[in-house]
Amino acid sequence: MWKKTLTAGVAAFAALTATAQDAFPSKPVRIVVPYAAGGPADLLARIVGEKLGPRLGQPVVIENKPGSGGHVGGEQVARSAPDGYTLALTTIAHNGAAKLYKNLRYDPTTELVPVALLAESPSVLLVHDSVPVKSVKDLVALARAKPGSLSYGSAGNGSAMHMAAELFKHMEKLHYVHIPYRGGAPAMADLLGGQVHFLFDSVGTSHQYIKTGKVRALAVTSTTRNASLPDVPTMAEAGVKGYSSMPWYEISAPKGVPPAVIAKLNAEINAVLQMPDVAKRLDNLGVLPIGGSPADAQKRNEAETKKWSAVIDAAKMQAE
Repeated sequence: MWKKTLTAGVAAFAALTATAQDAFPSKPVRIVVPYAAGGPADLLARIVGEKLGPRLGQPVVIENKPGSGGHVGGEQVARSAPDGYTLALTTIAHNGAAKLYKNLRYDPTTELVPVALLAESPSVLLVHDSVPVKSVKDLVALARAKPGSLSYGSAGNGSAMHMAAELFKHMEKLHYVHIPYRGGAPAMADLLGGQVHFLFDSVGTSHQYIKTGKVRALAVTSTTRNASLPDVPTMAEAGVKGYSSMPWYEISAPKGVPPAVIAKLNAEINAVLQMPDVAKRLDNLGVLPIGGSPADAQKRNEAETKKWSAVIDAAKMQAE
């Protein structure tokens, strides 16, 4: 008798789950981008959101909530209703580099759960044209000759731009000044204006700035050269042996969103990433689509957290 009851219960649960999945969404879905408009994360969210809306049958609204290196928006999503209608575009700041912050009012590694990996992209080390260097070795020599005189910009504490520069600083034992902004776009604006000397930008968004002649590309952060910048060496080739930094982006949700809703969002996001026109736009942006299951995203988060936590500890990094 109990077997029949159990079977009936399982069937009822499966039917309820399927119904919940089919019913979602019944209103617009919001993706919070915790950085300023115009940066790589923002552009990626808009490309995906534009195609995701029609697949869900509801508008997908992109909302920028910059601040605290991505944690103003991250906390807002973590505190929102766990129903799948409020999502976050998360980065290294919410996973690999979360340990950097000692006084966060939430734990992004547990209060935000992965929905799907979106993409990854190497960064490129850019210097303002006024900086008298032509290579990474020149930049290292200048930083050592004038410790504390050089500054770099980033999208905020814990951002990919920040961590790439700090890894460089730690590996080469350099001293330069970090200027955090509320996103990659304002950081780039100050690099172009000469207010900061260098930064690590996404390869895809960097081309337009390199073409102006106001900045020079010294190296990419991947382990192999980037096809769109074939003449630019990797950081390892440029003399920083063992250097590697590959920023990744994912969609996350508040803890507690029903598994059926997570599964539906994951399936539709994967379908978007497989669209030829989306793949082309992402390629033009310099990012490689990833996709996969929520478990794949969690595995990536855990691996990156291990790597960057070691860097944070070794370099004694901390952000308030």
